Amino acid sequence: MTDGFAGDKKAGQSLLGPVERRFIDWAIPKVPKPIMSHHLTALTAVWSAATIVFGMLAVDDHRWLHAMSAMVFLQWLTDSLDGSLGKYRKQGLVKWGFFMDHLLDLVFAGSIVVAYSFLVEAWWLEFLFLILLLITCATMAVSFLSFAAAKQFQIAYYGIGPTEIRIGYIALNTSVAAVGTEIFSWGVPVVVGLNAVAFLVMATQTSRNLWRVDYDANVDGQPR
Repeated sequence: MTDGFAGDKKAGQSLLGPVERRFIDWAIPKVPKPIMSHHLTALTAVWSAATIVFGMLAVDDHRWLHAMSAMVFLQWLTDSLDGSLGKYRKQGLVKWGFFMDHLLDLVFAGSIVVAYSFLVEAWWLEFLFLILLLITCATMAVSFLSFAAAKQFQIAYYGIGPTEIRIGYIALNTSVAAVGTEIFSWGVPVVVGLNAVAFLVMATQTSRNLWRVDYDANVDGQPR
């Protein structure tokens, strides 16, 4: 019984969404029976802790970034399967799953930023990572607050969703492991700038949509 709860229904389609959906539909029946959806959800805590550890180890050996990429992949795998597995097994953990799944998604996103921050020494790069952490949290908050206000949970905007972002992390890890942290001197400002623009676009679009909903809901056509 979900009382009309729509947190398990996502709005917006990412570029890789159709391919991801086909994989999930193929994989769900093959998940071993002892593994339940809440087990997969909880694993994000493990991937988050390991990501921070691998970030620390990468200070002395950048090859540890490949292990960090493995955590990104595993988090995608468990995060992609947990909700669908819960529906397939009829566990009924819809509201708990929404809460814990996205809470841990936020923790994992933060763990990646923290892991990268170990790899820089310049104070201004450390400061930019703090700004990136703030923007990351604020961007995810847009989706959560929009859902609370409009009962529509959107995680993909203009074809870009969590899966595409994870691919970006893996590409960054591969680049740093190959050429070193020198890439951060220009790469971090670019990433912070792109994330800031994305946040502003998302927040502005969501604000306009909610304003229009409020406007249309008033009999006299004037927002109050």
